[in-house]
Amino acid sequence: MAGFKIHNHQQAHFITFAVIDWIDVFSRLKYKKFITDSLIFCQKNKGLKIHGWCLMTNHMHLLISAKQGYDLSAILRDFKKYTASSILNDLETNPEESHRKWMLWMFKRKGRLNPNNINYQFWQQDNRPMEVVSNKFFTQKMNYIHYNPVKEGFCKKPQDYPYSSAQWYIDKTGIIRIDEILI
Repeated sequence: MAGFKIHNHQQAHFITFAVIDWIDVFSRLKYKKFITDSLIFCQKNKGLKIHGWCLMTNHMHLLISAKQGYDLSAILRDFKKYTASSILNDLETNPEESHRKWMLWMFKRKGRLNPNNINYQFWQQDNRPMEVVSNKFFTQKMNYIHYNPVKEGFCKKPQDYPYSSAQWYIDKTGIIRIDEILI
């Protein structure tokens, strides 16, 4: 959906992005850590504010905004570029990865079809940002984010899934510190 665009970078946005062809890259702990470490880096160094998140096996959902003076689109661009590069580099150099040849072939095939790429394409290009405009929308998207792993059968309660912000909203713990907001 090419019509989605970030206009107000300090306003919270619901954003979803996925690995090309919905490849289950994030079923591997190492690649989940690449993503969470990169999100934390962007929080500390690039002005990213994370209000909610969930990393699934092949996509992620975020409720995010940028600190004053930062560009949310640029943060996302850099995040996606860095994580794609890190994961692809690991796939190219790690012979222990069981599906590495197939995944690299898929990423290369998709990259060739996209004139914006040189070699590989890891992430689908569209982030589908939707500006949070009401409490109702915020609550709806936060519930969607937190119940995604429950719906997929990864856990019985949202707070039991470690790769989301659900636990933060229970007891202020979790992999990533959350920037809580009032809408």
